[in-house]
This record gives sequence, structure tokens and C-alpha cells, in this order.
Amino acid sequence: MSVRNRVVLAPMSGVTDMPFRELAWRFGAGLVVTEMVASRELVNDTAESWSRLKAAGFRPHMVQLAGREAHWMAEAAKIAADHGADIIDINMGCPAKKVIGGYSGSALMRDPDHALGLIEATVKAVDIPVTLKMRLGWDENSINAPDIARRAEASGIQLVTIHGRTRMQFYEGRADWDAIRAVREVISVPLIANGDVETAHDAQEILRRSGADAVMIGRGCQGRPWHAGVLAGAAEPRREDIADIAVEHYRMMLDFYGEAVAIRHARKHLGWYLERFAPALAGTEKAGIMTSRDPREVAARLYHALDAGALDGREAA
Repeated sequence: MSVRNRVVLAPMSGVTDMPFRELAWRFGAGLVVTEMVASRELVNDTAESWSRLKAAGFRPHMVQLAGREAHWMAEAAKIAADHGADIIDINMGCPAKKVIGGYSGSALMRDPDHALGLIEATVKAVDIPVTLKMRLGWDENSINAPDIARRAEASGIQLVTIHGRTRMQFYEGRADWDAIRAVREVISVPLIANGDVETAHDAQEILRRSGADAVMIGRGCQGRPWHAGVLAGAAEPRREDIADIAVEHYRMMLDFYGEAVAIRHARKHLGWYLERFAPALAGTEKAGIMTSRDPREVAARLYHALDAGALDGREAA
């Protein structure tokens, strides 16, 4: 299976929903990944899991599954494959307390034998590629990503992504790009490097220092869904077009979720746009955008704030 470039949009729970992925793809990301889908919830037919599973109309459709039990992961993988997934990604990297409290995500790295059983069951359940995303280890005293990656490849995993932090680091400090190279040295399948990639220079450096085949960007795309494409060589949107993009993103979320849910889900995205492109916006104006329950008012205020920011930027230049 081929991808169009070496810059991948990271799966981010609550962020990389279908509207966000559609925009990232349109602006040139090489590959995009769904939000984490809880395997047992998908098998139990919950509305949220189906919402996260939906394809955005382009290929490949890469679905990330999370879970702690081999049975539920295998059954969820079958459902995802039957409903259009081209690639299944196993989440062994999420550091969130809610996830590791259920012994999923990066908690699986504390029990590699159990994790390998889960990986093997998922791989055997489907005929499409299965990939693995994880961290360097649970903490600095248990850097076991190379060993898990080597065993995972032997079990049929066809691509590995490493975030250059341990779970206990969460998102603190700097990602260790050099440490990812230890995984490169023990696997022959493609490797993606992840962590603290903001600029094109960062992307080049993480590839050089890790020996990875591709780079994954997550938080650097918040408030700019076009950024993965820019790192891959696409043109940066013109400053005067950002207001249009942000308002379109908001309207896409209204269409996807329905008004009641979208108003709540969109607020973090609106906040990121404003922080990046209208940082001098008065607190009362920002509060009005973030708290209004009238979609037309939100769209109008958002456009005005970001368009004014564009004017301010041109005047400053």
C-alpha cells in the first residue's frame, strides 16, 4: 500500500475527527489516521465509536483501535475492515489516565507478552495491514520499544510508529529523536517517527536522527489542519484565507455532528485558531466566540476576529 508523501497526521482523540481529517487531506497530508476507536465499544455498537470509524471519502482509510483484550481487538478489527478500513493501527502509545487506567494505550508496554498476544490476535483477524503506534517505554527504566517492535514485526505488524517519549513523560520535556533509532536498527518494516515536530527543519531532523521512513505530526496541526501538508511541500495558505478555512471547518463540524454536539466539540478548535492567528483578541470578544450557542453568531465573530488578524498582520508587515 502506498501513501502520497512522508508526512502523516497523528491520531488525536477529540481532534482528528472526520472534518479535521478531510481538511488535512485536502491540504496535502500524506496519510491521516482516525481518532482512537475503543474496540469493545465498537463491538458493542456505540454511537461514538461509529462516528470515529467513519471514512472521509479518500484512501487509504486508516483506523486506530485501542483496547486491552485480544478478543475485543480482533472483533473490532473485523468490523473496521468490513466497513472500509484499509489499515488497522493498534494504539499502545496513548498516555491519558482514562486510557491507561483501563490497561490500554501505553499501559500495554508494561506487559509485553500480553501486548504481543493482542497484536497477534488483531493481525490474524483481518487481511489488511496492521500497524503499531507506541512510545519508547513506560518510563526511563523500561525502554522496551525496540524489543516490542522486533517481536511485533515477527507477529505480522507491517509498520511501526514511535513517539519519542515514555509514558511517564506524558508531553513534558523534549521528545528523544535519537532514541527512536534503536527501533530502526531492529526492524525492517517502515518506521514513522513522532514527537515535537513543528517545522520543516524539525521534520528533516527527526528523519535524519531516527533513521525513520516518515514523520508524524500531531499537536503542531492544532489550529492549522493544513500544516502536515505544508511540511510535505504544499503551499502555506495565504494569511487572508485563514478566516475562510476556520469558518469552513466550523461549518463542517456542524454538518457532521449536528448543532448541539458540534457547538461543544468545536470550541477547542476555535480556541486554537484564535491563539495562533488572533492572539491580541480582547478577552470579551474571545469569550463571545467560545461561549455563544448561536452558530451564525459564532461563524460571524470568528471570521471577523481572524480576518482582522490578517489585516493587522499585513499592516505590521
